[in-house]
Amino acid sequence: MLGYAGKVLYVDLSTGKTRTEKLNEETAKKYIGGIGLGMKLWLANSTAGVDPLSPQNPLVLALGPVSGTMFPTGGNGHAFITKSPATGAVGEAVSHGTFGAELKRAGYDAIILTGKSERLIYLWIDDDSVQLLDASQLAGKSPSETEDAIKDEIGDYYVRVASIGLAGEKLSKIASIINEKTRAAGRTGLGAVLGSKNVKAIAVRGTRDITVAKPEEFMDMVRDFHERMKGPSTQKYRTLGTVENILVNNTMFCMPTRNYSTAHFEDAEKVSGEALNEKYVSKIIACSSCPMRCEHEAVVREGPYKGAMARIEYESLWALGPYTGVNKLDAIIKAAELCNYYGLDAQSTGVTVGFVMDCHEKGILTHDDLGGIDAHFGNADALLQLIEKIGKREGIGNILADGVKAAAAKIGKNSEKLAQHIKGLEVTGYDLRCLKTAALSYAVSFRGADHNRSSAYAVDLKGKVDRLKAEKGRGKLVKDLEDTYALLDSFIVCKNARGTFYKDLQDMAKLYSSVTGIDMSVEELAASAERINTIARLINTREGLTRKDDTLPWKVMNEPIPDDGPVKGAFVTQDELDLMLDDYYLSRGWTPDGVPTTKKLKELGMEEFKSIVEPKEA
Repeated sequence: MLGYAGKVLYVDLSTGKTRTEKLNEETAKKYIGGIGLGMKLWLANSTAGVDPLSPQNPLVLALGPVSGTMFPTGGNGHAFITKSPATGAVGEAVSHGTFGAELKRAGYDAIILTGKSERLIYLWIDDDSVQLLDASQLAGKSPSETEDAIKDEIGDYYVRVASIGLAGEKLSKIASIINEKTRAAGRTGLGAVLGSKNVKAIAVRGTRDITVAKPEEFMDMVRDFHERMKGPSTQKYRTLGTVENILVNNTMFCMPTRNYSTAHFEDAEKVSGEALNEKYVSKIIACSSCPMRCEHEAVVREGPYKGAMARIEYESLWALGPYTGVNKLDAIIKAAELCNYYGLDAQSTGVTVGFVMDCHEKGILTHDDLGGIDAHFGNADALLQLIEKIGKREGIGNILADGVKAAAAKIGKNSEKLAQHIKGLEVTGYDLRCLKTAALSYAVSFRGADHNRSSAYAVDLKGKVDRLKAEKGRGKLVKDLEDTYALLDSFIVCKNARGTFYKDLQDMAKLYSSVTGIDMSVEELAASAERINTIARLINTREGLTRKDDTLPWKVMNEPIPDDGPVKGAFVTQDELDLMLDDYYLSRGWTPDGVPTTKKLKELGMEEFKSIVEPKEA
């Protein structure tokens, strides 16, 4: 079995003991790697109802079968999987860069962290050597500062580091884990879980070669996909980057603005991808093995935020800009830099600030509540001040650091109607009131509000369906997209490269076989994709989530879009959502309550988990 390192590393932080186990070939083939393998390992090593911030909650770091290879975008990614402190559901996030490739070269397919260290430590993996080293000197440092300090201590600039900032140390439920200083496994509060274990960072150096089973076939695919990634399907990422979506979504009236008050931002031109690239982008960086180069580094060269620098993507630009009503790019770049400094998920942070501004303008939160911060929409100073408060858990920031769901529960006064989240995870940059397929995909997403579990918004935006209509058939569309995306995140191939897989399953099956030497048919790969989404649903079912959790934010279902334009008056009714949920569950072969059936588990070779669903079927 090539491609895979063949080993899973177990680290008990409470005792300091480590051990390795062989990765079973059947498990590898059934769950591929990345998020699929990670969820399988988490479920096998956890107990029902585990507190996400307790020592008993495992944190899994998993790689894909092509990690460490030359395959374009597939050689560099890694995934963290756990139970989310924000949602109580699957906590999962993928990041790219160089960290994943280094870990594969060290000889591991996955790491499972359990227990809790008595003191702040960092995990140092140097091939077969695994040590828990004192990190007291790193307390309070940013991920960037932490990375530099660890490299200096070890004496090797090429050591790769993933770490948390102060937000993770203070158990903020919107904290992320950052590698390469700006690349984040950002969503679902993973930084808080690492912080709860008293782990500041994971540092790795690997020296092993990665070999593939069929080198000639594999290299043919590498050359082919290099050319594909220089073509039209990736042009956006190679030029303006994902920030191109600002003007696209604004023109389509589907960009949530001012905490879902409107779906269109009148100052979009001022914060557009075009403006960002013309005035602020200083360089564009590629991850290991990637021919596209999509990481746009923006620098503020003058003014009050001179020197601020951050990687800017659509979601961070949208959340810290239009969603808060802020129209100053220099302030948005500074805000993104602060999120990196404290180790905060920029999307959740921006949505949380937008929530606060909405509460303030409606009189739910006073100036005194906010410590004197004038938190009105469009106030860039308030945006930055609130991020500082959240990162430090100071004043109002202590309430906001756990995201909008937890904040609304503490604030009360009907503020939950202004808290835009699904399952406890803050929304992302697509207005679900006028994107009905996307609305369904967000509702059923196993990690909460999320465009990256299926990219179903593209079906709506490209006119493949009537985006204002809820109808049967949308469930199958979402299911098929979810299955493709589950494979991308299990191979850990960058989603920006998804358009280069012209024959989704055929291309991926060929890639899998050429790397691992394990025969993989299209039908077997399709079953693996379905299996990965099913195990996610099993986890959420075991942890107590039900159909009622597959819902949408209050504003999406109760406040029609007010903007004059093509989607005026659009929103999602409960009847529409129920129709689409029924359709989706049927397409998955689940019960009307959204529970995988024993019949479906048998079909997918997952009978070992029938105890989770049998009580729900009665």
